[in-house]
Amino acid sequence: MTMKIEMSNMNLKVGDQLKIKGEILHDAQRFQIDLGYDSEDLALHFNPRFHDDTDGAVIVCNSKMAGSWGDEKRELHNPLHRGTHVKIVFKLTGDMFEVELPDGHEIQFPNRVDMAVINFVRITGDFKLTCLKIC
Repeated sequence: MTMKIEMSNMNLKVGDQLKIKGEILHDAQRFQIDLGYDSEDLALHFNPRFHDDTDGAVIVCNSKMAGSWGDEKRELHNPLHRGTHVKIVFKLTGDMFEVELPDGHEIQFPNRVDMAVINFVRITGDFKLTCLKIC
């Protein structure tokens, strides 16, 4: 069962962390966590894929401005596995997003749209959210 949750007025600022805990479904193909202003302006699109035609299990990061996608960054180190409980931590440092994966590995993705405040969070796909925390 695919989930979709959208939250607005989040007010995530530079220096804040967004901690997301949940379960990756047993038959997961992909899920995504989007951070931005709204659904058309995303500073970070975080998209783990478990069977990508090009790279197999990969994490794709991107940004979208005024509905137009930027260039993908493909991370081949993917410690996320189907049927597991995970914690993923997103940190906005100003000019960069740092995403801490469950094994401690960190992905860095530039804040291409220079967004100082994240108002919109969307989680969708083959993922069951159990906890969301801003600290």
